[in-house]
Amino acid sequence: MLRNATERAFISRNVWRTHKPLRGWTAGRLFSSEANSSQPRYALTCSALGATGVLLACGLYTYRRGSINLDGVSIDSSAGEHPDRASKVTAHSRVPEHPTSHHYGSKEDVKEAIEELRKALPRDGAVITDPKALRSYGSSENSYHPTSPHSVAVKVTSTADVIKVVDIARKFRVPIVPYSGATSLEGHFSGYPAGSICVDMTEMNKILKIHEGDGDLICQAGARWEDINTALKEKGVPLFFPLDPGPGATIGGMIGTGCSGTNAVRYGTAKSEWFLNVTVVLPNGKVIKTRRRARKSSAGFDTTKLFIGAEGTLGIVTEATLRLAPVIPTKVAMAQFPDVQRAVNAVQEILNTPYGPHIQCVELLDDKMMAAINDAGLVSKTYPVSDTLFFKIQGDDAAIKSTTHAVQSIVERHESSTFEYAETDEEADELWESRKYALMSTIGSEEGARCWTTDVCVPVSRLPELVYETKKDLAEHNLRSTIVGHVGDGNFHAFILFKNDDELRVVSEAVHRLVHRAISLDGTCTGEHGVGVGKKEYLIDELGEGTVELMETVKAAVDPWNIMNPGKVCFTTSSAVLV
Repeated sequence: MLRNATERAFISRNVWRTHKPLRGWTAGRLFSSEANSSQPRYALTCSALGATGVLLACGLYTYRRGSINLDGVSIDSSAGEHPDRASKVTAHSRVPEHPTSHHYGSKEDVKEAIEELRKALPRDGAVITDPKALRSYGSSENSYHPTSPHSVAVKVTSTADVIKVVDIARKFRVPIVPYSGATSLEGHFSGYPAGSICVDMTEMNKILKIHEGDGDLICQAGARWEDINTALKEKGVPLFFPLDPGPGATIGGMIGTGCSGTNAVRYGTAKSEWFLNVTVVLPNGKVIKTRRRARKSSAGFDTTKLFIGAEGTLGIVTEATLRLAPVIPTKVAMAQFPDVQRAVNAVQEILNTPYGPHIQCVELLDDKMMAAINDAGLVSKTYPVSDTLFFKIQGDDAAIKSTTHAVQSIVERHESSTFEYAETDEEADELWESRKYALMSTIGSEEGARCWTTDVCVPVSRLPELVYETKKDLAEHNLRSTIVGHVGDGNFHAFILFKNDDELRVVSEAVHRLVHRAISLDGTCTGEHGVGVGKKEYLIDELGEGTVELMETVKAAVDPWNIMNPGKVCFTTSSAVLV
């Protein structure tokens, strides 16, 4: 029996998102590969399956709109017969199951795929089967969502390598999961329980070409954003890439999650034209480049955006052209307030003045965060325990001076108790230390504790209400937490501490309430972390069934084999419940 949207959300929260104990958890408790072991290996050609996928997707979408009826049976055109039908796995009543969702390769298929990978990539260390390494590739110490180790990891160094891996994965029907910086928090690179190939992109980390006059560069997907900016500085190029997610994040992962960071109030997010084009290996093994290098284009669909936020479910990004911004002098200021409401009101007024464009960052640290920073002893100077804003102000000397004066006047009108401005670069580094060490200070504030990090985003005017209700909720459940917000965007992160599995369950439920609270305020379940497995149960509530159905239709058309990072973002396979 198929389930409606409400039932799907309940099941996903209580079954698929079973809490991971602090050690030794795998998703294998929920799903077994044995059900797949008897499935035949399909030998359809790329062109036949590609056409079948498009036709099935079009039929699927038409069906969802109620015009025709399909029986949902998948046809193997190479064998000329109907395969055994898998159990129903879709989660609401109007959507037939993905055409090939449970027809992955058997254990023998996986073994044969590994042998072919060794032949295709014979260099030493390219194919990894060590169990300990595979567990590391499939899980993160900073994520508490279901995980499963991969069957094999493959280190690739070029687009040609990725094509070989994708062709083998498709041939043997083995899911394929891209991996690079491993900084994501929502289970984006976890393995598939029936067996999966992890594509390690970390050696594809080169800057291929810098076009200083055009203000762009071309790089491989495994390049880290900090390394790119360091290289530009060392070469004397007065440009930088302004997206600044967590340390260690790579370009491929940033594209996959639709990232942003502290600079978003000034420079926007990954969806703000910072990626001029991407080179992608599609599930059928073909390589596409989404557009040329011109700064703007109105030619056809914006296929670059199709892959931003897709989390590797539509193809593997191997190269990208990044738009760069000029390096502008920056100063730092800090203001403290009696409550979050006054701090947010001040920010809204500042951003809506002619001085707003000179604000590069504006970060909120709540009173508990300031206390944790003081107690951790990681910073050279302590500050009063109060809700605090940290600003980065950019421009020439005159612009910085006038903007700083305007900021000081506005925060004083909103009852700021303290205002500090860093005159020198050394003072700026010292002042910004508190923001830099926020997460480390939270984790260090309680011996033996671990930290669940989550993010949501709401319209800026609703942020004080969200912060107030969330802090109240966490206090009522005796949870220790701190809050950091990219307040200029309405985006905030909650760092919630726990020590054991019982506390972890309480934390998980608190995160669930936080997300629904944000959505009820016309917000989103994630401002910058992405969906992965951790946030997809909220997509229908946030986006609506029609939008999610359209996403699934695109997925079915591009990846009819459903081998690209299955179970992430959409409800096409592993997140559904066997019934």
